[in-house]
Amino acid sequence: MDGKPRPKGRTTVTRPTEPSSTIFLILRRMRAPLIVLIVIFAISVLGLTLMPGQDPEGRPTRMGFFDAFYFMSYTATTIGYGEIPHSFTGAQRLWVIASIYLSVVGWAYAIGSLLTLVRDRAFREALALRRFTRQVVHMREPFLLIVGYGQTGQLLGHALDSLGRRLVVLDDTPEHVDSLDIDAYYADVPGLVADGANPHMLGAAGLEHPQCEGVVALTNNDEVNLTVAMTAALIRPNLPVIARTVSPVIEHRMRAFGSPTVVNPFDRFGDHIRLALHQPSSFQLLAWLIKGEGATLPERGRPPTSGRWVVCGYGRFGHKLVDDLRADGLEVTVIDLSATEPGVIEGDASEPTVMAQAALSSAVGFVAGTHNDATNLSLVAAARKENPSLFIGARQNRPRNAPLFATMDVDWLLVPAETAAREIYAQLSTPLTWRFLQEMPARGDDWAAETITMLDAHCGSRLDGLWKVTLTEREAPALTAWLRSDRAPLGDLMRCPHDRDQRIAAVPLLLLRGDESTLGPSDDTLLRTGDQILFAGRRIARRDLLDTMTNHVVSEYVLYGRTVPAGWLWQQVTGRKPSTHR
Repeated sequence: MDGKPRPKGRTTVTRPTEPSSTIFLILRRMRAPLIVLIVIFAISVLGLTLMPGQDPEGRPTRMGFFDAFYFMSYTATTIGYGEIPHSFTGAQRLWVIASIYLSVVGWAYAIGSLLTLVRDRAFREALALRRFTRQVVHMREPFLLIVGYGQTGQLLGHALDSLGRRLVVLDDTPEHVDSLDIDAYYADVPGLVADGANPHMLGAAGLEHPQCEGVVALTNNDEVNLTVAMTAALIRPNLPVIARTVSPVIEHRMRAFGSPTVVNPFDRFGDHIRLALHQPSSFQLLAWLIKGEGATLPERGRPPTSGRWVVCGYGRFGHKLVDDLRADGLEVTVIDLSATEPGVIEGDASEPTVMAQAALSSAVGFVAGTHNDATNLSLVAAARKENPSLFIGARQNRPRNAPLFATMDVDWLLVPAETAAREIYAQLSTPLTWRFLQEMPARGDDWAAETITMLDAHCGSRLDGLWKVTLTEREAPALTAWLRSDRAPLGDLMRCPHDRDQRIAAVPLLLLRGDESTLGPSDDTLLRTGDQILFAGRRIARRDLLDTMTNHVVSEYVLYGRTVPAGWLWQQVTGRKPSTHR
């Protein structure tokens, strides 16, 4: 036993009854005005029946309850049909005057209370919850539940929306949810201002919905992300969960509930640093592929692997960075405004005295890693002024400051929101891409350099796209017979449908067969039914490959070099049929 809790069955979250709660809220807030209106109306009707009247002949008479109710109904609603059934006497008119003024006061009180209710925060929240719940309940397509729509959530949401993925958003900041109506999404994204740590709100957001295909916890509060991961594990044990955290302790607690995918941008940046120090080509390939479609091949650079580094800011990010640098045998000097550990220089690194104490002139690398962008920019400027040859790294916390960091032209730039969003996007869009990026460094830097050269030669320096193909009868019906022949080399599948002596503009990066993966499969690799292949290349290559997999006429030419007529009639007349039709 691994000690993890094993839910005996699926737990059900008791969802709030949104329609009933809204109605009861209205009744509670409007109870007094409604009672006042009813009492005024009842007194007016009763009094009108008691007032003495007379018929056209002058005989005394009294109005019946129905006539009084009818008259007061159209009088109180300002319609005014006249006096019925006979002209009123002075007493009746005097009572009607009093009733009119009473009804005006009653309506004023009721309308004022109604306007106050409309402006009431609880009422608006109840209406928003009801509208949101109805939208979620009526969703008929698979969707992802995103808890936390800050910088990372917005970047990830737009990237997934471009792939046609449906989303549902929970966030405790009204401005973030309001931006859903402003942002240009292809499909409507239901959003609700609510606490993601509340299981009832997660239930209302569709956690138990049969079309919910995953939960992504991206709030800035690690405890909330932990609660989301725990709730999903208890309610939907088999539902994929991705959670962001910067705390190793919280990450350990998350993994105690099921097996969520935990994304730590600080930890990931540290891994990238070590990769860049020792395998610059592998880091270049990773940085290129993880950016996704439209990314341009980044320049290959290698940070200095000998000499002393200076790191400003000793929070969670600073601790992780310093540990990674020291693990590679590098000497590190740490500067922080509040030194809590021995050996840390206390002070503002932008001050000349602190700079002199850190001896930047003899350092080879400098990293500004505080949580404040303005501070980091000033530190970078001061360090570059002190030593222009420094290798500069910086942490960017807010997207709006991207132009400022671009102007500073830093060598390393960490944007935690982008790092987390890109990693999650890679896992959700094409899981094979994430597996390739995880296994690729083990192949060595020379292999990564060869892969980059191959991609550049066949596809150019701009990455048009990454896609996966699955060689099944459903997705590749034109390849069924070829795959069963046990003579199906990958190189034949890469031939161009227009000229089989040419190669399509794509490179196979990963072949997955069962649980066994092969990175960079060669042209001689024999394919089998059920294989999954990750390709990188141009869009036209993706269309060509799709034609080969689905069109029997195209596959006949690409695989065997035989040209057959496209129409059934000409195939019968000429006797030239695709191999699968024989």
